Amino acid sequence: MSPLTVELASHYVHVRVLLGMVVGLGLTHLIRNFARIIDRPVRLKAYWIHLLWAISMFIYLLHFWWWEFRLSHTVEWTFEIYLFVTVYALLLYLLCTILFPDVLEEGKDYRSLFYDRRAWFFGLLALAYMVDFVDTLIKGEAYFRATGSEYIVRNLGYVAMCGVAIATRNPVFHGFFACVGLAYQVSWIIRQFQTLN
Repeated sequence: MSPLTVELASHYVHVRVLLGMVVGLGLTHLIRNFARIIDRPVRLKAYWIHLLWAISMFIYLLHFWWWEFRLSHTVEWTFEIYLFVTVYALLLYLLCTILFPDVLEEGKDYRSLFYDRRAWFFGLLALAYMVDFVDTLIKGEAYFRATGSEYIVRNLGYVAMCGVAIATRNPVFHGFFACVGLAYQVSWIIRQFQTLN
């Protein structure tokens, strides 16, 4: 390895530690709440659309952690890049806490929680997909171009669907968006990110 490669790797390890903590908190938050639903199925009534979005966020966090490995090739780390990537990770954690608050209010179930908080959840999810454009550009213009037009259409499609999800409480739309969004997310990851190279 060249001295520059070793130096870049050592800078990235510092960044990766913080990202790992934030991603770990998000994953732990989701898993803890999945366990609560299993432990108290009568008191904490699950709602399938809400659960699909929680699974989607679980996969998003894993995907984020995997994808951020590309930052190890970033030539020059600045505080602004460090702050940006940290805020992106915190945004994903915030999405997890919106799906599962620490305490579910008396008389509420996950169905009503989901629809009551949909503007926050989908607004921040749309923001995450827009932030992802900048995150991809940080990895280099060549990398951004290599993601292809599907990447741009995918992100803008998610943003548009989030806009509709904010505007409507229609369970048919929300079920469709959750199912198709999750299936596409898994398909995208399998097709794009088999290795860290």
